[in-house]
Amino acid sequence: MSDITLEVTGFFHSPSKTVSYVIADPRAKRAAIIDPVLDFDVGGCLTDTESADAIIGHIRQENLVVDWILETQLHDDHLSAAPYLRDALGGQVAVGAGVTATQTELQQLFHLPDFPCDGQQFDRLLANGDTFEIGDIPARAYAMPGHSGSCTTYLIGDCAFVGDTLLMPDNGTARCDLPGGSAAEMFRSVQALYGLPEETRIFTGHDPEHRGRDIAWESTVAEQKEKNIHIKDGVSEADFREFRNRRDRGLSKPDCHYQALQFNMAGAQLPAPDANGVSYFRMPVNAIPKAAKPFKLRLVH
Repeated sequence: MSDITLEVTGFFHSPSKTVSYVIADPRAKRAAIIDPVLDFDVGGCLTDTESADAIIGHIRQENLVVDWILETQLHDDHLSAAPYLRDALGGQVAVGAGVTATQTELQQLFHLPDFPCDGQQFDRLLANGDTFEIGDIPARAYAMPGHSGSCTTYLIGDCAFVGDTLLMPDNGTARCDLPGGSAAEMFRSVQALYGLPEETRIFTGHDPEHRGRDIAWESTVAEQKEKNIHIKDGVSEADFREFRNRRDRGLSKPDCHYQALQFNMAGAQLPAPDANGVSYFRMPVNAIPKAAKPFKLRLVH
């Protein structure tokens, strides 16, 4: 273990409740970016780079060199800004090797027979256990399926960047009904995290409900084991599966669900433009019946 303390700076994206991170070796001035967000106006179908530009500003102010841009999964609730940041700052865009199975499932969902499902859209696929460095700080990728099939946790120094595998203890865990998701695998992934030293710092990818507290994204393994409302110590796999599957059946999809999946499966690139020069997202209709919810009329005054 390195004696250098990893510097962690979080950037909260309010529309998607996503936390992006800049992590750095302060001595070597080398850095990685985790889960950067491209702003997206769903109603107008417009993208913007304000959130990503804030990260660029921070990197330049701190005189950091970016080696990695890490994705913890193929996100379904926001568009990734990874290629935009790579073009501005350098570095390699990496994602867990499980992305290929998720791409295959999404290729079928969106009926894209010519789409290559081998992860070539990313600079590097990190297999379970692969190692790398942030400056002089050792890092390792761990496959953590459950929320989706592509989920990866990055253990960097004494910090675990868990994406959506764990939320803050008062929010519990994330849904498991995304492509390749599984409540049983989520349980096993969380148990693997709980096997880390109790002082390990846990950084989550979202803070969806603040419940009267300030926005937060850092906890520890010990706090999660004691206080996580869905999966603290003593909760059985069977009980967690029953709870998680029942809860997921009542959840609606994020507003940009289909656009985000289509964009992110392609390495954060828009679909090829039509002859008129405009790109179009595909929207499957009634393709996932189990996700349907009863229609409720909402009156706006």
